[in-house]
Amino acid sequence: MKFKGFILFLMILGIFLGANSIFILDETEQAIVTQFGEPKGGPHTTAGINLKIPFIQVVHKFDKRLLSWDGAPQEVPTQDKKFIHIDTFARWKIVDPLAFYKALKTENSAHSRLDDLLDGLVRDEIVRYSMSEIVKSSDREMVVDEFDQAQADMNQEVVEVGKRQEIEKFVLENSVKKLEELQLGISVIDFRFKRVKYNNEVRLKVFDRMISEQKRIAEKYRAIGEGEKQRIMGATTQKIKEIMSGSYKESQTIKGQADARAIQIYADAYNKSTESRDFYQFMRTLQAYSEALDSNSTIIFSTDNEFLKYLNTVK
Repeated sequence: MKFKGFILFLMILGIFLGANSIFILDETEQAIVTQFGEPKGGPHTTAGINLKIPFIQVVHKFDKRLLSWDGAPQEVPTQDKKFIHIDTFARWKIVDPLAFYKALKTENSAHSRLDDLLDGLVRDEIVRYSMSEIVKSSDREMVVDEFDQAQADMNQEVVEVGKRQEIEKFVLENSVKKLEELQLGISVIDFRFKRVKYNNEVRLKVFDRMISEQKRIAEKYRAIGEGEKQRIMGATTQKIKEIMSGSYKESQTIKGQADARAIQIYADAYNKSTESRDFYQFMRTLQAYSEALDSNSTIIFSTDNEFLKYLNTVK
């Protein structure tokens, strides 16, 4: 019975020792093994099962993926003596676990060293540029029309190109170089500006300038629209006059042709017979009576006036 208990104890002890003599790494991890605080062997960077001395050796695992660094927002002076708020971020990686353990040991320590390094590089580089160069995110030249170009020439404005990408490139290259010199086992993979904004004093001036600029652009387009309106109205008026002139000409031509036709008919009827001529004269005289005489007219004729010949013959 005692023998069976001893065998069971040995089995449990073996399982316990075996469990403490192996460690497993997945694809996102890398590790080093230390013995009494001193690293033993090289770094373990391959996923799988690894061996160590139980209880004596300790495994320190580190992330093998890209890690994020988020800088604290800071107010930095520019070359033209203006202050601007800068917020940056970076991506970094543990490239040498052994050097990382010897120099830093934890990610928090690495973040602290990156704070000092990256923030210092950003401040040192920003003071070399003006605020307008930092605010622009690229070196793309502004495309202006002839009106805006004339205004810029008249005001002698200098449009500066953006230097933010150059600053990002400078900080990245110099941080990588500095970290290699310090042998911290980490490297910066990427560096970017998260946010760039004016301080309160400058922001108000910028807003006023933006409002003034938008008003100028609005006035420019209003002037263009008013000119286009006058052009369209002038063209419309000219077209109306052309249509009216053509219509009047056509109406007068038709009227003239009708009058000529009527005169021809009257002449043919007048020359057709004596009775027709007398009847025509009679009708025309009656028409003249209706047009010349009304209740408000007073006309004095002699009794032998030709105009009254039909009235004199009435019995």
